[in-house]
Order: sequence, then C-alpha cells, then structure tokens
Amino acid sequence: MLRTSIGAIGLACVISLISSGALAETAIERGDYLVNTIMACGNCHSPRDAKGVIVAEKALSGGLTFDTPAFLATAPNITPDKQTGIGAWTDQEIKRALIEGIRPDHGKLAGAPLAAIMPANFYKALLPDDLAAIIAYLRTVKPVRHEVAPPVYRLPVRREPYPDAEAGFTGAMMTDPVKHGAYLATIGHCMECHAAWSKGVHNYTTGLGKGGRAFPLREGAPDSPTSIAANITSDPTEGIGAWSDAEIARAITHGISRDGHALKPPMAFGFYAGLKDPDLKDIIAYLRTVPPLD
Repeated sequence: MLRTSIGAIGLACVISLISSGALAETAIERGDYLVNTIMACGNCHSPRDAKGVIVAEKALSGGLTFDTPAFLATAPNITPDKQTGIGAWTDQEIKRALIEGIRPDHGKLAGAPLAAIMPANFYKALLPDDLAAIIAYLRTVKPVRHEVAPPVYRLPVRREPYPDAEAGFTGAMMTDPVKHGAYLATIGHCMECHAAWSKGVHNYTTGLGKGGRAFPLREGAPDSPTSIAANITSDPTEGIGAWSDAEIARAITHGISRDGHALKPPMAFGFYAGLKDPDLKDIIAYLRTVPPLD
C-alpha cells in the first residue's frame, strides 16, 4: 500500500512538472531551433566544400560571397571568436545587427550597415524572447577563427520595409495558426526571394509570393546556371493553390516539387527539414492566405 502511494505521488510530481513547463525547451534550445531551421542562418554564413556541402566543423564561420551591382560581400563569421567573429560584441550589439542591420560602434567598419543581403528588415519581426534566445544560442556555438574579406559597397545600403515585420507580431498572435505561420515565414525571410523583383527592388505590396527572381547557382550546384524563385501564392495554376498540404510540406522540407523535380538552391530545404510538424502546418496555413498572382 505504501509503495503504491509513493508511486502515485511520484507520477503526480512528474505530471505537475510537465504541466508547469519545467520540461519546456530552454532559451538556448529555442535559439538553436530557430537558427538551424526556419531562419537557416547557416545557408549563407557557413562555408561549403567544392560540391556545395556545408563544412560542419566550420559552421557559421563565414560563408557565401554575393557580388551584386550594389555590393560585394561575404557572409561574415558569426561564431563567438573574439578576433574574427562576434565574440567581442555585446548582446545589444548583436541584437542591433539582427534587427537593424548595423555593425557595432567599434572594430572594423564601426557603425557601418551590413550588406542588404542580411534580412534585418524581416528579423525586425522577431519577438523579444526569440531574439534573446538566438543571441543565447550564438554564444554557445564553437568559436572558429576565420576572417572574411570586408564588404565593398557600390551603392548606399537599402532595405525595403517588409509589411508584416513593420506591423509586428505579439505573443498572443502565436495561438492563431495563420498568424503564427506568417511570423515564421517572416523571420524565415521567405519573401526575400519569392516576392516580385525588378531592377534591384522588391515589390512586397502587389508582388508578394509572385516569384521570378533569378539566382546564380553556387559552384558545385546542379546543371542550370540560375535558380528561379517559384510562385508561392495561392494561385491554382501558377502558384501552389492546387497543391495538397503534403506536397507543399515535401517541397519545403525535402526540396521536391509537386511534379517530382528537385528544387535548387538557395532554397534552404536542408534546414527546413528540421521544422516541427505544428510549425510546418502553420506555415502552410499562412501560404494558403497569400493572394493569388500569375
């Protein structure tokens, strides 16, 4: 009888711990999840081998080089290395870099803007707890000494405001699947590639999700010299309106289109494969609401 009572008390304690959130993910775990799934930071900030595969032991130590009419820039080292990474930056300085796209007021290029390829106009939407979690996680990454070339700016840095990020999100919105999906798609900067693009300018108002932007494929990527961002609006013919949820999920997480052909970089399906099912479902719920465009 005594053993039964002790067992019941133990079970009650476990249930109490779970219900009280004692077993919820930590801030570092949350930051790890965001950085390495929906935000896909390593897609740009990690070096790759000759076949285009990320070098795991050098993750986040500096990666792709972007040569555009506006700038020549290499994604910098964001490991905690104090000489070549962000180890000497304060939390506030990392925060400003993420949501404002501005470097610290010390060191090389003090106070200078980050190249426009850094989607600070999307990261502006980050909820305070998520922003803090990302910073906490980056502090735990293995420091790698790797200095990248400084950027060359050919034109003033310009980022178009992203409407959902400008409007902002609240914690209360996260219980609504569509709003939560919109939040994830925003911090995942999906429309940085998939919005209409002309003469170096995004059209987020009347071209949201329309696609069409061409990206040169990095060395080691398959065949075609360019990758064209797809139409991800709810249009049933040109977009994904006629796709099933399973087909959209497969495209996002495995890089396989509805007709079975493989999607190309820079689509970060290798990172999106780690998305939790509820998050993936909410992203799809949001995409269903994107107005159809042909």
